[in-house]
Amino acid sequence: MATFFGEVLSVYSRAVDEDEQEELDEETEEDIQIRHELLQKREVHLNWCPELCQDIESSSDKKLQHSHLILAVGPNAAGFLSAHVLTAGDWAPVGWFSLWNERSRGTSRLSDSPAVGEPGCLIYQQKGNASVLICQCLSYVAEDQLFQWTDKIFACLPKRGLSVLVLSDSPVAEYKTPNYINGSSTPFLRALKTSAYKEALRCPLLEQPNIVTGLAAAVLSHCEVQGVPAVLYQCYSDMIVPDSVTMEAYRVALMLLSKTVKLESCPNADVLQKVSRVTDVSSNLYT
Repeated sequence: MATFFGEVLSVYSRAVDEDEQEELDEETEEDIQIRHELLQKREVHLNWCPELCQDIESSSDKKLQHSHLILAVGPNAAGFLSAHVLTAGDWAPVGWFSLWNERSRGTSRLSDSPAVGEPGCLIYQQKGNASVLICQCLSYVAEDQLFQWTDKIFACLPKRGLSVLVLSDSPVAEYKTPNYINGSSTPFLRALKTSAYKEALRCPLLEQPNIVTGLAAAVLSHCEVQGVPAVLYQCYSDMIVPDSVTMEAYRVALMLLSKTVKLESCPNADVLQKVSRVTDVSSNLYT
């Protein structure tokens, strides 16, 4: 508390007396142990397959020699990569993230392979082309885990010669604009980029006061601090489930990588049906 003369006084709430306040300030050994176990449980682990682990160990700087990282955050962004990119080339999973939080009931344990049915982030590499890494993240990464996630992935990648492309989902209800948005205007893309990114954008910049949050924002912020060229394309859609029209909107974002990443012109119907699964309404106001 500050007085009129600028003196700062240390006070405690009148709701408790001094003895009770001291008890609240004291942390028992059991409290410390519980907090330590919780921190361990919420730790983020990045796992690589044996081949990439060998590549990291054999390199002089202990890093992978990839020049492009493509990150998809959200069901539509991840579905686009599944239907339009991963099916167009010989891609294979080479890594995954293990994490646990209140909204992502996975596990934080280290393992030789991702657990079956465990939500998480899978990383792919094209056979015969080690220049591009694709990461699909469908699990929720909590605020206290964002730094761990970005720190671990970029610790394995070189700063020089690296470019990052982030694809992200967002409901159109969160988009702030003075103009009315009708149904025919969605889906649409907006972009954010780091100061080091010099390529032409494929859509307008995200207008103020709109913001980007979560893993996409954490990755873009890390790239800005480290001077890595990076661009984020956020797709605003009025669909609450993944759909093929929203996925198609991401196609223009990969035009600059057309020589490196092949796009499927006509995605397989079975793949689209799998990633565009529609949730049935099990209950509503009348049932």
